[in-house]
Amino acid sequence: VQLQASGGGVVQAGGSLRLSCESFGSVYGFGTMRWYRQAPGKQRELVASISRGGTTNYVDSVKDRFTISRENRKGTVDLQMDNLKPEDTAVYYCYGISVLDDRIDYWGQGTQVTVSS
Repeated sequence: VQLQASGGGVVQAGGSLRLSCESFGSVYGFGTMRWYRQAPGKQRELVASISRGGTTNYVDSVKDRFTISRENRKGTVDLQMDNLKPEDTAVYYCYGISVLDDRIDYWGQGTQVTVSS
């Protein structure tokens, strides 16, 4: 099973980007799916999560600006990012937990988001 993230880029403060994460090789799909980010010199941070049933959670710094969504049938998870700020600059990673065994998880390769002031 592989996850592939895309959609990163360079945007001015106040702009928007939409990150997408596709899965390959998963037959049964995923339980909880998440987006993490890691800025230079900082630890990886959980940004948003969504359960298989659609329950969402966000880190306080992105609430009301980011929206996570998923399509269970396709095994995809997206992150709509609006009103971006320079402090959102980071490499963003998608993550999924196997629906069959929550001890098995998968990471995407990361996509760079750069927000200029």
